[in-house]
Amino acid sequence: MEDREDIRENFVHLARIALSDRAQDVQAFLTRVAKRSSDPSLSAELVELLRKRPTRSSPLRRTAEIPLPVDTDSRFHLLRVEERPELPHEPIYTTKVRETLTRLIEERRNVKALINAGLDPTKTILFTGPPGVGKTLAAKWLARELKRPLLILDLSAVMSSYLGRTGSNLRHVLDYAKSVDGVLLLDELDAVAKRRDDTGEIGELKRLVTVLLQQLDDWPSTGVLIAATNHAELLDPAVWRRFEELVEFELPEREAARAFIKAMLERTVTKAEEWSDVLSVALSKQSFSDIERILNSARRAAALNGNRLDEHLSPLLTVNGNTKQDRIELAVQLVQTGLVSARRAHELTGVARDTIRERLKGVAAGKSE
Repeated sequence: MEDREDIRENFVHLARIALSDRAQDVQAFLTRVAKRSSDPSLSAELVELLRKRPTRSSPLRRTAEIPLPVDTDSRFHLLRVEERPELPHEPIYTTKVRETLTRLIEERRNVKALINAGLDPTKTILFTGPPGVGKTLAAKWLARELKRPLLILDLSAVMSSYLGRTGSNLRHVLDYAKSVDGVLLLDELDAVAKRRDDTGEIGELKRLVTVLLQQLDDWPSTGVLIAATNHAELLDPAVWRRFEELVEFELPEREAARAFIKAMLERTVTKAEEWSDVLSVALSKQSFSDIERILNSARRAAALNGNRLDEHLSPLLTVNGNTKQDRIELAVQLVQTGLVSARRAHELTGVARDTIRERLKGVAAGKSE
């Protein structure tokens, strides 16, 4: 009798949310039933239905008739949608970041195993790190690998000139994102999720944190929400706790910088391998976006002047901010690879030519042993 009453309540609840056209809520409800059911065959059938749900083939199709949310004052769209995200290049990350991103993909590709274990895939992810280290690129990569559209929140648009409407704008964006089988990126999260004890902020901005917390708590397991910030120290502590996964992006290590530089140069310059080795030293402590900007500037100059790109790469080899050991290593590599003469290596690095010759002799002696 009790089981029959439970079935009746569940059926009525399912009918209510289905008639309200809340597809994400229907999926979330069926996911809960699949996890809690004592009937293995029912659980298996529901899992299979969820895996093959129609929205997978065309995530935006069912919501195409629903207009993107707009700011009531400016009428600007609050979201930018990339239905098929395109990457300017493949991301290069540290082992730890790459493993985390790969696991997040595997969770979505093998939801059945998680449900059978009574688990949900990760639904809220926080990207932190300085500008230009690949946070937005990682969001694009995740969306592309999941074959889902990427929805990007334009925080400059959501911040209404009438602050009282900003909370409403944020709710509209997040409600819309819940209805789409996509990946939502909240960029520059610190703009709306600052610490509530920050005396420099007015009450309305503090209330935005509460709105965001409510939405994060209510985010469906079928969706993916990614937030990114360059200023993690500004975030309200309560916001940190709402994210299930934290991914910390750092300035690229030398090997990552070398691979990135080689990918940019291998079709435009001879000895791309050698240039990537030395430039990874000269451009250490730079972000991926800074490295890209610097190399593209050199490429433009070469194209305009009709010079070889090598001539515009040499001036980039100044390493005044690097350690003495880095400068010596760079000078030796420059001469050893034949990119420049010992005299030019001295001019670029400040390392004495005698030191360069001694190190070169040591390298040669090591190879002959």
